[in-house]
Amino acid sequence: MRPGLKGKARALVRQEDLASSFGNPGVEVLSSMTLMTLLEKASLACVEVFLHPDQMCVGSRMEMDHLAPTPEGFTVTASAELVETKGSKLVFNVSAQDGRDQVAHGVHVRFLVDRAKFLDSVAAKKAAQGGEN
Repeated sequence: MRPGLKGKARALVRQEDLASSFGNPGVEVLSSMTLMTLLEKASLACVEVFLHPDQMCVGSRMEMDHLAPTPEGFTVTASAELVETKGSKLVFNVSAQDGRDQVAHGVHVRFLVDRAKFLDSVAAKKAAQGGEN
């Protein structure tokens, strides 16, 4: 994987994506949480074809400026570009637009991890708690 890889993800803004659906009454626009998820999907789209079956790519950090509101019914397109690799660390510049405005820009950091080790650590953590939530 080298800098310059690009990816996109698109989504139609639905009722369940609105800030009002996440406990912010009366705010009938795309939630920042949903927008971040779309930016993550665009970042994964950059690198998913390069992942080995024994690898996973997990998010570590998202720094996002949510610049403009997007109402239900608009389609948001998120774009990502891999700008830096350092060992297992991947850094992406991310942005999103809704056909009228740029709605976000930021930086997203992900790491390549060994699938088996990662899943084993999750299972061990769950077992240590006795499977309780």
